[in-house]
Amino acid sequence: MTDRMAWPICEVIAEHRLTAIFHSGHSGTGSGLRCGGGLRLQNSNPMLREDVAIAFPDMQVAIAHPSWPWQDQAISLAMHKPNIWIDLSGWSPKYFLPQLIQYVNTLLKDRILFGSNSPLITPDRWLEDFAEVGFEDEVLPLILKENANRLLKLA
Repeated sequence: MTDRMAWPICEVIAEHRLTAIFHSGHSGTGSGLRCGGGLRLQNSNPMLREDVAIAFPDMQVAIAHPSWPWQDQAISLAMHKPNIWIDLSGWSPKYFLPQLIQYVNTLLKDRILFGSNSPLITPDRWLEDFAEVGFEDEVLPLILKENANRLLKLA
């Protein structure tokens, strides 16, 4: 399915000023199965979300997961498009690439979201790993609460 097929849904999301979340990057679903279980990883490239972010500038777009092997593209999109956010779910922080940690600590700290993908990665395990990989203390409250509050207009 292309994003354009989802545009009627995006129109409603944008009209109500809600957030759309799109899976990105490698998926454990189908891994090791014949033909990857039919899942097409190419459709998980975060660059495919750029047209959505442009067509719906009032809709916030959350790119779920660290987007491996396209992490740099996700970072670039979030740097370029103020309505794109990155959620850190689905991977243990100990596997985050150094450039993700760098941008989480600096230029993107206000548009990064917590996520664990529980039960595959429990919140407790995610937080333990997060504490060990070099994130600045000041970004923890942003990622765990403040950014989501702002994005979802909860505070």
